[in-house]
Amino acid sequence: MRQPGSLRKLHASLLSRYLLIIITALLFIPAVLVIIPLTLNTVQEEVPKEYEKYQDISELEEIWHKEAEGLLGSSPERINNRLRALSSAYSLAAMFWVDGEGRTRLSLESADPQLWQQNERRPIPPVWTAAQAISFMKKSMAYNPKPMNIVAFVGDRAEAGEGFMVMQIPDALIERHYFDGMSLRFTLVMFVLFTGFMVVSLLFFIQIRKRLLRLETAMAFTRKDGVPQLIDPGKPDEIGRLETAFNTMVTELAASRAREAEEEGLRKRLVSDLSHDLRTPLTVIRSHLHILGKEQLSGRGWESVKLMDERIENLGVLIENLLSYNLLSSGRMTLKPERKDILRLLRESAAAWYPLWEKEGFRIEIDLEGEPLHWYVDESWFRRILDNLFQNIVRHARSGLYVGVAVEDREGERVIVIRDRGQGLGSGSDSKGAGLGLSIVDLLLKRMELGWKVDSTKQGTTIVILSLPHGNLNKT
Repeated sequence: MRQPGSLRKLHASLLSRYLLIIITALLFIPAVLVIIPLTLNTVQEEVPKEYEKYQDISELEEIWHKEAEGLLGSSPERINNRLRALSSAYSLAAMFWVDGEGRTRLSLESADPQLWQQNERRPIPPVWTAAQAISFMKKSMAYNPKPMNIVAFVGDRAEAGEGFMVMQIPDALIERHYFDGMSLRFTLVMFVLFTGFMVVSLLFFIQIRKRLLRLETAMAFTRKDGVPQLIDPGKPDEIGRLETAFNTMVTELAASRAREAEEEGLRKRLVSDLSHDLRTPLTVIRSHLHILGKEQLSGRGWESVKLMDERIENLGVLIENLLSYNLLSSGRMTLKPERKDILRLLRESAAAWYPLWEKEGFRIEIDLEGEPLHWYVDESWFRRILDNLFQNIVRHARSGLYVGVAVEDREGERVIVIRDRGQGLGSGSDSKGAGLGLSIVDLLLKRMELGWKVDSTKQGTTIVILSLPHGNLNKT
């Protein structure tokens, strides 16, 4: 047994409501078929009195067959007299009869020839051939003969061989007052029914569309925190349940954003505090390593001191990158872009790193010739970008022992290209970190409205730095 809650859901369903509209429209069709014949009495009252006797074709056929049956074995004169009497009673119809030998014995015309204007009436032959008789019978049995032919054998039996008699009724007596009236009313009622169904269906779908557009608008427009606005749920149908689910999702998303913001704040404070707290002990340790290096040590002792110094230096760089990344991602770092010659900054930065590259055995190729290249950058932070990239080569591309710094023309734009021949960014190395250096590069370039592309394979890495179109002062 269906539960009351299920019945309420079925009643509130969009599908059930639209099926109700369709079923209601379909039920009107049999109702129309019943109502329209009842209205024909009104139609028949408008028929002239002289036309009334011709309206019931079934009754006319019965009368005609009875008259034919009563003429069995009658002489031609008696048949002629009877047809004349019937013609007087049904003066608007035409009549004729043919004897058993196929000769037309009597033909009586209608008293009102104007009724026959819309009928294609062929002349009656004086002598009927078999083909003419069959053709006439065939047309008389058609679905909509014009005129209406009521045919009966004399004696109402074909085997009597005494011929046949015909009553012809013009269309003007039948169709105009019966079939046309019924057809007009049926067409009008069906048109009204169809129009009503279309209007109700259109209103039904317009209401659905309006609710869906309201839901789409709520999804598209968000608040400052990126969370959409809540909407008022409508009827408890499918769309209403979707609106309720949307409100639930928005509420959960807002709560998630709040938790995320709180956790982000805690993480940034923790990173900032740890960065500051770790710097002091690292400085003390390095100072003591420097003092220890002045003592008399064995070869292994010197190697240990050197290794600890390198690791502490790497840890210091990591802490510096962590602090910088924390400041940049939180938006607390202020940049002051100015119009600078990028080639000059590249030359100065490369000159500062040149001794270290030579010491490590790198082959160095620098091509920074040409006209000045001016971009809007923060000088100190742009130097930090170059330092991070050059340091990344020393730490992770040592196997290739190659560094290249150049300015090139690509697609009509001058760009900075930095190359190495290491094993690529995806390979592992002894000093591989968490990728904070490149993350800082990405954040700084975006803040300065610069772009960069990285092409890294096992044969080396190529980094291209370019100015975005609206910030490029040297586009050719």
